[in-house]
Amino acid sequence: MLVVLLVALAAWLLPSRALQPPARLSFTLLDGNTTSLAALRGRPVLVAFWATTCIPCVEEIPELVRLYREYQPRGLEIIAVAMPYDPPLQVQRFVQKRDLPYPVALDLSGSVGRAFGGVDFIPTSFLLDAHGNVLFRRTGKLDLRRTRQALERSALKPTHASTPES
Repeated sequence: MLVVLLVALAAWLLPSRALQPPARLSFTLLDGNTTSLAALRGRPVLVAFWATTCIPCVEEIPELVRLYREYQPRGLEIIAVAMPYDPPLQVQRFVQKRDLPYPVALDLSGSVGRAFGGVDFIPTSFLLDAHGNVLFRRTGKLDLRRTRQALERSALKPTHASTPES
């Protein structure tokens, strides 16, 4: 029994190394548009699975907004994926009320979660590099220090310091 518990704990805590979601995976956004991982190639992407009724997910939103505002000008894209059981109208109202700056997708069939190897607990986030490879998977609130370090090592556009005119 203890061995089974330890194996389950290790599988939950350790990153999924072999996982690579398909580039053709598409997201249906709240506004009715779609995007895909293929369309986002060349940029790091944080895919964050969440629900409007998940307290840790809601608590994490201000951190995601800060991360987005800090790194989006350098190429980061965040896609928040609402869980299949979250009613679309409730998601839409929540997003409008919070004025979220990043795209929010609906996963009505659960296919997006399955493409990421299954998402059983939320919040769960996946950071993908510019080539679509999973840099890490995080179940629970995002570790912002680790995320920033991974982003700085990825293919972000460099910051441009202003240079004085001659």
